[in-house]
Amino acid sequence: MRQKKQIIYWLLPLMGTAFALWYVKNATADVVYSDYIRLVNSYLPDVWNPAKFFVPDVLTRIPVSYLARIVNVELFGFSVTFERVLGVLSLGLSGAVFGVYCRERRVGFLWFALLSAVMFSLNKWEMLTNGSGWAHFLAFACFYYHEVVLDRVWAGEEKTHDRLKLCILPWLVILGAAGPYCASYAATLLLSYGFCMVRDHYRRADGKWDRRYVLYGLCALLPLLLYMLSNSFAVNEHAGATGRSLGQILADHPSFPVRFLLKSFAGILVGGEELQALVENGTLTNLGVYLLGLFVVLGYLLALWLNLKLRLYEKTLFPMMLLASGGMNHVLIFLSRYIFEKEDYAWSSRYALQFQVGVLGIVLTFALAVPIISQSRRAWRAMTVLFCLAILAGNGYTTYRELKKAPYREDRFEQMARQAGDFSGMTDDKLADLYEYHKGRDKIEQAFEILKENHLNVFRDR
Repeated sequence: MRQKKQIIYWLLPLMGTAFALWYVKNATADVVYSDYIRLVNSYLPDVWNPAKFFVPDVLTRIPVSYLARIVNVELFGFSVTFERVLGVLSLGLSGAVFGVYCRERRVGFLWFALLSAVMFSLNKWEMLTNGSGWAHFLAFACFYYHEVVLDRVWAGEEKTHDRLKLCILPWLVILGAAGPYCASYAATLLLSYGFCMVRDHYRRADGKWDRRYVLYGLCALLPLLLYMLSNSFAVNEHAGATGRSLGQILADHPSFPVRFLLKSFAGILVGGEELQALVENGTLTNLGVYLLGLFVVLGYLLALWLNLKLRLYEKTLFPMMLLASGGMNHVLIFLSRYIFEKEDYAWSSRYALQFQVGVLGIVLTFALAVPIISQSRRAWRAMTVLFCLAILAGNGYTTYRELKKAPYREDRFEQMARQAGDFSGMTDDKLADLYEYHKGRDKIEQAFEILKENHLNVFRDR
């Protein structure tokens, strides 16, 4: 009977992966657009050319994507669908990591079902449909796996080679797959190693320091510094940036950071497009959005309090790592996007993958805390249930609405495919809007000319 129940921890990630694959099939068509325009112009057709790999800012370009691009061109004719599938499978790996953790920690089935609902929610539709970001899904699966390994070591339940993994994983993940997300990953690790070292010192009878955590910290810090060095050679273009400093923005709009952050928290409860539609039709006001964001912040604070009050961190550090990483992601997105001075950027679907980390930490904390909260603390139980129901309702509504939009998204992609290579009669603005690329008509035309000459993507069978 127990083995049958444990199958659930594998079955739900498989079901979630199948659902996401089904969504991608019904919401997309195989045609390049957006970031792919830049990728085609930069790397095709000579994907084997080492000169395009060994560049000073190579680490910012996510090296694992080079290998995938070679496979894609040689075997699949540069298929966007291929990379979308890689993204979904990587999301499935994240679900599998949580399944392993929840099985080992005996997290109840209903709690794991809620975690899976958040994990495979379609609030990430933009990341799922834009295959160029597939490696980001892989990176987060690696983050979760590393944190679970550290959690086992901290709890004294380490498996063979777990400590070796703590040394090797950051080098592979930061230098190979993490890209810009390595900042919160490395920061979470460094904070966790510092906590583990200090806490371990005080709970040991001999009062000794476990200096292995210093080694683990160095193995996270050094690849991060290498990434930062590589990033210093990168040339970034930010179309739409106002060019004003944060100080200037704060002088004119002191509440801008608060409004931006509250909208970013609200956007992980209910999808950004849905929130925008509710505001536009008068169902919700901006104040209502801010209150939704504040509600999520209170969920963070409650989860943090439960971790500290019940000393959950003594047995498992994973929920605290998720909370820390999720909170940092909100701050990092603000620091990278304030340059546009648009608070609505905060609820974009492209950030849901980062923001959901904290929500997963909140739900996981509640799952571990509720069974040990005393009956006299019924108010705390009620608050955890209320938050979880809100998360389920918000993500459920977002997923429902996205399923309704799927046919229209597919029609748009099919329009891109039909128009490919024949842009006569289209104005520059219409062309840029159709392919979601606003850095010059000539670059769009050049990209499709490369594809046509080499019989790739939409021209593969022509």
